[in-house]
Amino acid sequence: MHNKSVAELSRDLESGSVSSVELTREFLNRIKTEDAKYNSFITLTEDEAMADAKAADELRAAGKANVWTGVPFAHKDIFCTNGVTTTCGSKMLANFVPPYDATVTANFRAAGAVCLGKTNMDEFAMGSSNESSFFGPVTNPWGLSNGEKRVPGGSSGGSAAALAARLVPAATATDTGGSIRQPAALCGITGLKPTYGRVSRHGMIAFASSLDQGGSMARTAEDNALMLNVMAGFDPKDATSVDRAVPDYTATLNEPLKGLRVGLPKEYFSDQLSPVMEQQVRNAVAEYEKLGATVKEISLPHANLAVAAYYVIAPAEASANLSRFDGVRYGYRCEDPKDLNDLYTRTRAEGFGDEVKRRILVGTFALSAGYFDAYFLKAQKVRRLIQQDFINAFKEVDMLMSPVSPSPAFLQGIEHSDPVTMYLEDIFTIAVNLAGVPAMSVPAGFVDGLPVGLQIIGNYFGEARLLNAAHQFQQVTDWHQTLPQ
Repeated sequence: MHNKSVAELSRDLESGSVSSVELTREFLNRIKTEDAKYNSFITLTEDEAMADAKAADELRAAGKANVWTGVPFAHKDIFCTNGVTTTCGSKMLANFVPPYDATVTANFRAAGAVCLGKTNMDEFAMGSSNESSFFGPVTNPWGLSNGEKRVPGGSSGGSAAALAARLVPAATATDTGGSIRQPAALCGITGLKPTYGRVSRHGMIAFASSLDQGGSMARTAEDNALMLNVMAGFDPKDATSVDRAVPDYTATLNEPLKGLRVGLPKEYFSDQLSPVMEQQVRNAVAEYEKLGATVKEISLPHANLAVAAYYVIAPAEASANLSRFDGVRYGYRCEDPKDLNDLYTRTRAEGFGDEVKRRILVGTFALSAGYFDAYFLKAQKVRRLIQQDFINAFKEVDMLMSPVSPSPAFLQGIEHSDPVTMYLEDIFTIAVNLAGVPAMSVPAGFVDGLPVGLQIIGNYFGEARLLNAAHQFQQVTDWHQTLPQ
């Protein structure tokens, strides 16, 4: 059962060939026996999951079920869960038990889905390798057969690794600069980052408020559509939530792609991309041409400024958001503080990891009185130029296609001590967050036996078209079905 998709499991539950209790117990047993190799989970909610599974079976017996009733999944440990520890991968929140649910959490709970636990992540979602977690690094299931330990990508690496290892059929995730698409690509699964404002951020612990976006990870585009049907929608509790009608994202999955206009940004097929990676991406694009799409080269002229602008804006917003963690109200507190200043200083020094401290320092500097105009304000102006590049591109084409990452999954430890190199891992994904447009990563082949992802970027609120394109691609390819050895 663990090799089946959400859609398949839902049909099995509907037919009665398996119960939610049986299904939940199987996944929980897999996590308990297999996850020591991956460290993809921080918290396992076994008792709650079994109780929810029993309730789901009762709902199905009463004829009150929907697609998600009784289907197991996992939450990235950035979404608040009432009564269940929510750590955000940090010592600062290692003892934090929220008294409420995030909106995304509440939506899945209302749909009757069964949460198995909370997945590991880079601390406060800051990282591209899932090595900065206070709870230890996550290991990518790909490459383990060779005795290697490779990163799963970050920050949603726990969700991605759990999916690749078939410990869960689906998992929530978040994307601030590529944190859904990059781990999805490195782990050979399908991930969707929706339009900014499409999914509520209420109860999703903030990193950079103008960039963070909740999204989904699953094996297939169809499963991601089923997840977005639950996650999307206006939320009055979130000031950045967009009040716009939500379509049924599964309704248009089977529409043909004839006439689809695809743009290839020339800036993303540069010397920064290895020839073997480029060839895999172009092979995937060729499949779209067979499906009836037309392909043309386009330009995103300010793409080369995206990384620099992002690493001013994101740390600046992080420095403001993380100022709330001071040891006074909740979370970690240092022992025996001498006075208030000592409480603040030691709590933050002991509670935050190196990468979080680095970004707080950079962000505080960029927001300081003498440097605000020179750095933060200028970065915001560059951000507007990047957004306009996408607006102009979508006047010519329906969607863009590109690599997700410059290389396949790299070995643990080789980039962790080099922040600049690590930041460049997001070179093809960051501009999407600065512009706020939706994007996906779809499995598109292998390099040296490791998965490669195809990035598909859509126009604002064009998730249905993206999912349609990804689904049609997965009907003629089987890369998304390949398992790590």
